[in-house]
Amino acid sequence: MWLKPEEILLKNAFKLWVTEKDNEYFVLQRRRGYGEGGGGLTGLLVGTLDTVLDSTSKVAPYRILHHTPDSQVYWSIACGVTKEEIFQHWDWLQQNIMRTLSVFDSSEDITSFVQGKIRGLIAEEGKTSLVLEDDPEKFREALLRFEKWFELPPEEKLVTYYSCSYWKGKVPCQGWLYLSTNFLCFYSYLLGAEVKLVISWDEIWRLEKTSNVILTESIHVLAHGEDHYFSMLLHLNETFVIMEQLADYSIKRLFDKEAFQRTPALSDPLQITKRGLEAHAKSEQFRTFFRLPKEENLLEVHESFLWVPFSHFNTLGKICLSENYLCFASQDGSQCHIIIPMREVVNVEKPDSSSRALTVCVRGKRALRFSEVRDYQRLANTIRSRCGISASPQHSASSEAIRGECQSLINHFEDNPEDVTLMVGQKDSSKAVSTEALMTVFHPQDVENLDPKMLKEKMKEQSWNIHFSEYGRGTSMFFTRKTRDLIVRGVPEALRGELWMLFSGAVNDMATHPGYYTELVEQSLGTSTLATDEIERDLHRSLPEHPAFQSDTGISALRRVLTAYACRNPKIGYCQAMNILTSVLLLYAKEEEAFWLLVAVCERMLPDYFNRRIIGALVDQAVFEDLIRDNLPQLVEHMTDLSFFSSVSLSWFLTLFISVLPIESAVNVVDCFFYDGIKAILQLGLAVLDYNMDALISCHDDAEAVTILNKFFDSVTNKDSPLPPTVQQASVGNNDKASHFSVDISELIREAYEKYGSIRSEEVESSRKRNKLYVIQTLEDTTKQNVIRVVSQDVRFNASQLDELYNLFKRQHFLSCYWTMKSPALLHHDPSLAYLEQYQLGFQQFSLLFSLLEPWAFCTTKSTLSLWVFRLIDENQDGLVNFKEFCCALDTLYSGSFTNKLKFLFKLHLPPAFDLPEDGVIKKSPERGRGKVDLQAYLKQWQNEILKKEETIKDLPRINQTQFIQFSKTLYNIFHGDPEEELLYRAVAHVTSLLLRMEEVGRRLQEPSSPPESAKPANTAAAEESSTEEASTTPESSDTSSSHNSQDAGPDLTETEWSFSFEQVLASLLNEPAIVSFFDRPVDIQAKVAQARVAQLKLKANK
Repeated sequence: MWLKPEEILLKNAFKLWVTEKDNEYFVLQRRRGYGEGGGGLTGLLVGTLDTVLDSTSKVAPYRILHHTPDSQVYWSIACGVTKEEIFQHWDWLQQNIMRTLSVFDSSEDITSFVQGKIRGLIAEEGKTSLVLEDDPEKFREALLRFEKWFELPPEEKLVTYYSCSYWKGKVPCQGWLYLSTNFLCFYSYLLGAEVKLVISWDEIWRLEKTSNVILTESIHVLAHGEDHYFSMLLHLNETFVIMEQLADYSIKRLFDKEAFQRTPALSDPLQITKRGLEAHAKSEQFRTFFRLPKEENLLEVHESFLWVPFSHFNTLGKICLSENYLCFASQDGSQCHIIIPMREVVNVEKPDSSSRALTVCVRGKRALRFSEVRDYQRLANTIRSRCGISASPQHSASSEAIRGECQSLINHFEDNPEDVTLMVGQKDSSKAVSTEALMTVFHPQDVENLDPKMLKEKMKEQSWNIHFSEYGRGTSMFFTRKTRDLIVRGVPEALRGELWMLFSGAVNDMATHPGYYTELVEQSLGTSTLATDEIERDLHRSLPEHPAFQSDTGISALRRVLTAYACRNPKIGYCQAMNILTSVLLLYAKEEEAFWLLVAVCERMLPDYFNRRIIGALVDQAVFEDLIRDNLPQLVEHMTDLSFFSSVSLSWFLTLFISVLPIESAVNVVDCFFYDGIKAILQLGLAVLDYNMDALISCHDDAEAVTILNKFFDSVTNKDSPLPPTVQQASVGNNDKASHFSVDISELIREAYEKYGSIRSEEVESSRKRNKLYVIQTLEDTTKQNVIRVVSQDVRFNASQLDELYNLFKRQHFLSCYWTMKSPALLHHDPSLAYLEQYQLGFQQFSLLFSLLEPWAFCTTKSTLSLWVFRLIDENQDGLVNFKEFCCALDTLYSGSFTNKLKFLFKLHLPPAFDLPEDGVIKKSPERGRGKVDLQAYLKQWQNEILKKEETIKDLPRINQTQFIQFSKTLYNIFHGDPEEELLYRAVAHVTSLLLRMEEVGRRLQEPSSPPESAKPANTAAAEESSTEEASTTPESSDTSSSHNSQDAGPDLTETEWSFSFEQVLASLLNEPAIVSFFDRPVDIQAKVAQARVAQLKLKANK
């Protein structure tokens, strides 16, 4: 590798380098301790220095220096890991540079020319190489070390590296931490003690920042049941964020692909960089905080002051700019933020240079003034260009006209509030789509009704109208602490739908996709899938006591919304609990709005909740357990096993308390959820447990605790709800029992915010990421245990051996996924399938793993034999092999009797293994996933498996001439390299000759009139000669000729072909003790598995 020329000190005290070659202008040197001889103590010291210090001259074992005869200064210009690499550089210098140098007169000119040439070579390499990090030179050096030390496949992309200490036991090892796309690696070399660690991201169970007495702050990694601690990191937080991103990326790509396709920033594993990961983390945080669509990315951040009109002062904060939004969040504790869609901006005033300020005018006769912006001029131009506003003087002159036009629009909306939806770009909906919220249809407000509840409702509305007048209304409203206070007190029925749309960000989704919902409804109309069948089944179970869902109006609207969403996102389709949530959304929002609210909940606010494994809900339950430990220590002391609360709280998270609270109380919880996200649900859960603390501590079992919580939820009321008794859900049976006490939902929510409002959303998101690794690995471990339990009934491997084999099998699946986005193996993996079918191997993956594990080394990775093995064990012929099929084959080869092993080899040379085309093409697997399941086919397959009887040797068909010749070649391949090779070869030749003579005798006895003797013995003799020649044929040559033999045995020979039964072959081979003892020889399974574990990655690297 060429290096940027750097002056070095050649003469050093330790004599660390040995000169291999030199000439007038260049010196090629080898590092002591490398190459021939170990270098003794000096070599050990050099190795230690190479690891600890960060310099090319102290790492690469070879280097080339430039110097001139009349100068004592040397310049490093190249380094290399291998002798071949450095010699290539040396030869290039000899051929391309040496002759040119003779024309220069001075040493300075020579050095200048060499340096320029080397820089040019580096620049040329840089054009074709991948994007490197901040310091290309240092990164190139680190990449060199990474490739040399870990020997990973060349496709593996190094993302970044850090100097740190790794704690092995109680002793720290100083070395280097390398973070690549698929692996976490560490290397240390201190005085001869080498520490090398390679962990793939998909094997990590825990990743967290920790601190204790010894380690002030460190990063803890749990993998394979072992704890690893990394400390002494200069930029610990930065390192942790990168590690977190890489682990999350791996989890999404390999385990949880339903969410992954919506992350285009990380689409190609070969193009991931540190800068890209940091940008992705910031964009993710930005989108979560401001509730923006997944497509938005954080492009620019500017510190500034914003003039807040309602407080009459400038608040300090940050302007965050994305493709379609201008956002501001305060940093002075005022909890003020605002989101301005670019479509709402009508003008950007000419910047004020004195205060470095710019004014952004938005619809609604409002202006936002940002001051003390460092790069105010460029920011103004960026906003103008993104909004399509010209910066010309003519345009500025006409701004008054624009404002006048906007004002007329505002006046129109104030006079006609029902038209306000046009401000978010809603098109006229289809007549089939309901345009009114169901609550306004089934429970219209009586304006003349002046009972206390309605009066309080009007007061709430008035409070919100005052808030709107001060803070704005619609998409560019200021969000402040006062907004949250109003939410906690309860949202008025008339404003609920509008505020849910605003707080969730669904208003922006709907504005940017006009007509999208109507198209989906028309597209999904009349379709029949598994999702639509489940939807139909659950329609009448959604709030059945509410009048809106006792009529066709509500049921039809619910059907359309759920079916349209299943059509939009077929990977989720439909999951239980979506019907309950959508029912409540339809009560307060128009049908199209309810659809976009459902999109916001499923895809942003509750990620991964609504899939077959409900991963998101399980993650939030783990977060909830952590919060219980931190905030309710008294309860933890009494109930050490907190998994009870996980099982009880599942419905709280999945339905946002709608399934456990009366509807009039539950909607208040939903109000808080749309404003504060999952944090609101966690806070309320803690408040519920805190409220029932004494009762829970005194209960004796889980059933009693469940009863206590159910009674509590039955007692929750909403004293301010204006809904009539026909709409409210409180059952008559429970009213009498719970009459002695009741809890008002507003009080409960207020208490939750007062006691637990200090929980920060950032902490919740961090805890989510931390627990997601553990939850997914727990699910994967459950899958593994179930698979092993099923497979162990059919094989002789013990549990620990099956565990090791499963890890190898799963890792082989992932090895084909690591370096490409379009791997067929990724398509084969579907967590919703049965346990055995979740991980399956195609032929290429299978052949690599089988070649490492089969006991006799007769299948190379590209062998036709491995193709026949694959076809034989692929029972359903779908082009995929599952773990059970794989283990049964290995079990036969490792532990089967002589007869079973021979039967396996015999069947390799019979259809379907042998007769199919030899081009290595495997049938494509059938479409997998969420299509309609053919239950009859599954039942039939299950019945066949139950009735399947043990195959006897008499059931096997006879083997013909072509197949028998190939069978003999396979035996030679198996015996190749064995110490008894010659003896075994002679035994096979003897058996072959014997079988052929037996066949000839049998044929003569069956034929009444014998043809001329010269014809058939010649045929037989040719076969015998062929078999004896095979005794000296190498496995490679026999393997390559096999395909020709199987195809060239044409139909002309069918009349004269001979064949053998398995019983004949078995009986003949049993008479050869050498062959019997070879197949009965025990195989060390543990050693084979250990070797495969080491070689698995290297085989991929050398492929």
